Amino acid sequence: MKIIVPMAGRGSRLRPHTLTVPKPLIPVAGKSIVHRLVEDIAKILKEPIEEVAFILGDPAFFGDDLVASLEELAGSLGAKASIYRQDLPLGTGHAIMCAKESLSGPAVIAYADTLIRADFELDPSADAVIWVKQVDQPEAFGVVKLNTNNEIIELVEKPKEFVSDLAVIGIYYFKEVGDLKKELQGVLDNNIQNGGEYQINDGIKAMMANGKVFKTGSVDEWMDCGNKDVTVETNSRMLGFLHNDGEHLVDYDVKLENSTIIPPCYIGENVVLKNTTVGPNVSIGKGCHVTDSTISNSLIQTYSQIKNAQLDNAMIGNHVVYDGKFSSVSIGDYSVLE
Repeated sequence: MKIIVPMAGRGSRLRPHTLTVPKPLIPVAGKSIVHRLVEDIAKILKEPIEEVAFILGDPAFFGDDLVASLEELAGSLGAKASIYRQDLPLGTGHAIMCAKESLSGPAVIAYADTLIRADFELDPSADAVIWVKQVDQPEAFGVVKLNTNNEIIELVEKPKEFVSDLAVIGIYYFKEVGDLKKELQGVLDNNIQNGGEYQINDGIKAMMANGKVFKTGSVDEWMDCGNKDVTVETNSRMLGFLHNDGEHLVDYDVKLENSTIIPPCYIGENVVLKNTTVGPNVSIGKGCHVTDSTISNSLIQTYSQIKNAQLDNAMIGNHVVYDGKFSSVSIGDYSVLE
């Protein structure tokens, strides 16, 4: 089994955090989005992973440190890491074809801006599976249309009239991913574009037209990481799941001085909390110092210094110095203070 992970986009909706860090490396509950996604998929599949192929963007942004962390991730699963580059933002289908040397055999394709909680078995009668989640507002999503055999016969993007309430979440299984490769090559060769981009859906539709059977797979939880608010919400939900699973989330080296941690919280190594209440639903990365503050429902990355703060629904990056009693400020592009 292979896992193919397109992650070339820079994540403009999550600025300013993605100006310096690719969105898939933003931490959720103490671990990057892409690490959580790949590990969870590997756990769900319950079979050996032989290769994880990552499609990255500009090497100047998706650099050597990122490559090293992805190679380590694949290695932790006993898999080979393959690194490909998408030089131009030409769509999901184009991104997948940048990894065409790896497109053979059974594979899962997963976009690195979403997290899931699920437990399922692959349907052996299906040529492919598209994972979906039932939603309240299907008109805001791409959805699948099913026939009487519960096979997918159509993909509909943001339907104005009701088609179904099963939204496509961006995770796909192909019994033979070479079939998708063949159809996507036709999409590229015939310059079939939507919105100026080559889309995976056009390859999937061609597979359906050629008689391939697509089934749905359902997930228990689907968590987006598209913008700040939903990423903070996803962090809170993931903390709750991990806490209920009994996972130890507070590092043993955390230094507490007249401070309280209200679970669930993730607190990284070498964090110092002084005269502070943290939680619930807070992640604080390694090396942070927090003083005279109250923080809830928030995500703070690494090596930041926070004091005199009353924070709720906050997302703070790396190496930030924040004083809630500020009188002098230095704030970069795309920053938001509310």
